[in-house]
Amino acid sequence: MTRALLVVDVQNDFTEGGALGIEGGGEIARKVSVLLAKEGDEYDLVVSSRDWHDGDNDNGGHFAVDAAPDFSTTWPVHCVAGTKGAEYHPDYVTGAVDVHVYKGQGKPSYSAFQGITDEGITLPEVLRRNEVTDIDLVGLATDFCVKASGLDALSLGLNVRILTAMVAGVAAESSDASLSELRAAGATLI
Repeated sequence: MTRALLVVDVQNDFTEGGALGIEGGGEIARKVSVLLAKEGDEYDLVVSSRDWHDGDNDNGGHFAVDAAPDFSTTWPVHCVAGTKGAEYHPDYVTGAVDVHVYKGQGKPSYSAFQGITDEGITLPEVLRRNEVTDIDLVGLATDFCVKASGLDALSLGLNVRILTAMVAGVAAESSDASLSELRAAGATLI
């Protein structure tokens, strides 16, 4: 068994004060950093994803430009590559991260499994090369990118645990529904 930790989108724009700030996002950054400091050696691989959108277009309709965002398929501008909003939250200590993947880049992307490394390697390929069989999943937002990443991991046959004290979502009801969906799909909630 090879276990990886997947940290999803702990970025400034998804934490308090950001373009799509989630209540408790900063606390998630701190909790993940504590986990990495205390138990990081228990993981064979640590992967962190980031939304990394283009700043000169609507990213395949992902950014609402001609109408108000619907907060379901269209969103305010967020996590534009190279901006402060796209940076990791300052309380998220990334020294233990082995691989960074970037998702978006001109198109809507929710799952970390749609991301690529600086070298152009997909997350599924990174995990395959490292013989990962098990993933612990933490990050933001439970009801969007965490859910999508968990479902994709399960579809690849990986064993998935969601560390529920280290995820936060846009809304309590949709987050609870997402965790229930993940459990029903085969994830273990810890």
